[in-house]
Amino acid sequence: MPREHKALPRLFIEPALTAGGSILLGREQTNYLVNVLRMGEGDAVVVFNGRDGAWLARIVRAGKKEAVLEAVVQTAHQTPPSDLWFGFAPLKTGRLDYLVQKATEMGAGTIQPVLTKFTQVSRLKADKLAAYALEAAEQCEVLSLPRIAPEIGLATLIGNWRTSQGLRRLLFADEAAASSTPVEPIGWLEGLPVGILIGPEGGFSGEERALLLGQDFVVPISLGPRILRADTAAVAALALVQAIIGDWR
Repeated sequence: MPREHKALPRLFIEPALTAGGSILLGREQTNYLVNVLRMGEGDAVVVFNGRDGAWLARIVRAGKKEAVLEAVVQTAHQTPPSDLWFGFAPLKTGRLDYLVQKATEMGAGTIQPVLTKFTQVSRLKADKLAAYALEAAEQCEVLSLPRIAPEIGLATLIGNWRTSQGLRRLLFADEAAASSTPVEPIGWLEGLPVGILIGPEGGFSGEERALLLGQDFVVPISLGPRILRADTAAVAALALVQAIIGDWR
């Protein structure tokens, strides 16, 4: 997106985007633009829908409960959806929203909660996770929203992996492994579909670690000599994958 538009508000909308197209905003987005940001007719915003790229739009009607935008010109082409799968053991609210937002910013294509023995939270609301991802996308110029997959138990995930994921390899951040560089094991996966699995704050249990290490599609990696919090480990692992074999290149 042109950097001259970086200061403009960004909104995710559902309708298709075409030049001259009219966009009716609901109460929440209208309140945000008109009452919170004090914007009015003629002011510009950037809109995206995950399908048609980013568009510069202008407010043509600004009511208290309803606003209408007009799409003016496309400012960025739609990016292809990411194939990167990211699984994590849910954390408590506060760190959970951070983790989902960072996974979105770092280019995860699918975000899936994975329940483990030491998972801190066992019941999640998918709409809240989607809202965290959407907030990150609006703030960071992300155009392809990740898919929020339903929560799943670790044993079920592993048991169904070949059926649901095919040839995808699963990078497992193994905190019990000896400290070593992850560059070589990640680099070996060049050209293959990849997933990343981050465990809970308490780590995987001994049985869970044995289950993971017993699979031929699992690739254990070390994240260095220090024990990282789960959300820190997630950002570190995502950065390594994107830098070594991902879209940072």
